[in-house]
Amino acid sequence: MKAELIEKIFADTAYVRMGGSSEEFRAAEYIKNICSDLGLDAELEAFEVDMATVHEAVLTVDGKEIPCKGYRCSGSAEIEAPLYYLTEGDRYSLSLCRGKIVLIDGTLGYWRYHELLDNGALGFITYDGNVNFVDNDIDNRELRTYISKGQKIPGVSINAKDAVSLINNDSKIAKITLKQDEYKGESHNVIVDIKGEIDDMIVFTAHYDSTSLSQGAYDNMSGCIGLIGMAEYFSKNPHRYSLRFIFCGSEERGLLGSKAYCAAHEDELKNIALVINLDMIGCIMGKFVACATCENSLVNYISYMGFELGFQVKAYQDVYSSDSTPFADKGVPAVSFARLAGGNLAPIHNSYDTVAVMKTKHMQKDIDFITAFASRMANSVLCPVSREIPDNIKEKLDEYLLRKRKK
Repeated sequence: MKAELIEKIFADTAYVRMGGSSEEFRAAEYIKNICSDLGLDAELEAFEVDMATVHEAVLTVDGKEIPCKGYRCSGSAEIEAPLYYLTEGDRYSLSLCRGKIVLIDGTLGYWRYHELLDNGALGFITYDGNVNFVDNDIDNRELRTYISKGQKIPGVSINAKDAVSLINNDSKIAKITLKQDEYKGESHNVIVDIKGEIDDMIVFTAHYDSTSLSQGAYDNMSGCIGLIGMAEYFSKNPHRYSLRFIFCGSEERGLLGSKAYCAAHEDELKNIALVINLDMIGCIMGKFVACATCENSLVNYISYMGFELGFQVKAYQDVYSSDSTPFADKGVPAVSFARLAGGNLAPIHNSYDTVAVMKTKHMQKDIDFITAFASRMANSVLCPVSREIPDNIKEKLDEYLLRKRKK
């Protein structure tokens, strides 16, 4: 893939594009037009997403207003209650949530949220950012529908510096005022098909949306550029399997685009031999990985291929937190490729995710390796990856998709 096109796409998409927003739709149209310029037909496939417009979000603690953002889709309310900092998940610590506004560490996952509900919490506060960074950024978070299951208590997000101050000052009473409108909106998957000799398909996925603070160059316009590069390559080179490229919307909101695709195309999933997912490639530093959500034989195959081509890759078997997962959950073997740099080198989901952490030469090398792997799969007489998802991976899928709590 030419360096000029890589750099152009990064420059043209250097803006926030949250799932369901007009900016995300702008990015979908842009990807469609780029594909068209390369002679590829692309279609937009809409799917419904929950949306919210927050009109007022105020957090007051001991009479002092703390900068915050309201959790979208967490309802509207005005509550005042003692502030409680929950650090442990044991029964005693959780019992102290009753009648409180609860400050928690980390993200608000399904199990922790329902523990708050079951123990009578009235509201919640989360924080993000880094106490050592100069910014005071606050993420624009949401209470996801599959987490709340319709049971809503109001929540706000604050910066980590303010969270430290609240605990350091032994803060006592918190008040949350949250007013918002909740409604249904649309997000989109962008789909490109390239016909092969047979109808059975290799599917490629990458998400193009970002979080609320991020330009999403690394996470994950890089993966979308990889898909564009491979689509361009395969449009000019013969292949046995038919190929489908899916640029997924609203991944950052809980893999909504890939989940919607699997639901809308369930009858077609039996024709997919393998899903190849790209999520975060081409950064300046970091190790290149291949996460196989399928039989362990693919781990060995990719490791051997790295030796064959002189490309450093760490392959392993697991569930990758990206658009490959809904397909694997439906019985379709999947592999996700990424170059993982870590938060100190290429942080994601914040304002530091820009083209400044990317390197064009590394993008090209990563795309070339993934294309070489994909070409072997797409030209095989029979895709060698078994359609049987191993029991240990099924267990991890149950945990990831919240059907079972991780032990």
